[in-house]
Amino acid sequence: MTKAELIEEVSRVVEMTRKDSEVIVEAIFDSIVKSLRGGDKIEIRGFGSFRTRQRQARIGRNPKTGTRVEVPSKRIPYFKPSKELKDLVNDESHAPAAAPAPPPAEPAPGA
Repeated sequence: MTKAELIEEVSRVVEMTRKDSEVIVEAIFDSIVKSLRGGDKIEIRGFGSFRTRQRQARIGRNPKTGTRVEVPSKRIPYFKPSKELKDLVNDESHAPAAAPAPPPAEPAPGA
């Protein structure tokens, strides 16, 4: 699902204009980013948690030239799904039905 598809889905479910739904989705994403920048952990019960992890500085290699390159330490965002989300994803009873196979093509006239 893309961001645009998410906005469309929110718009449809809450019966709002697409513009209003876009404002809501953007506000949620902006809040998550702002919290992660501040070093906070975000926990959405039943969905999962977002936090940052620290990666240590290391020596890497430029894949094109093979020369050694220093890679600085950095913080990376990390998402950990909740047990409930994992169970919902793996629950076979709520999985979408497989699309039916298309009918066989009819032979062309005169073939």
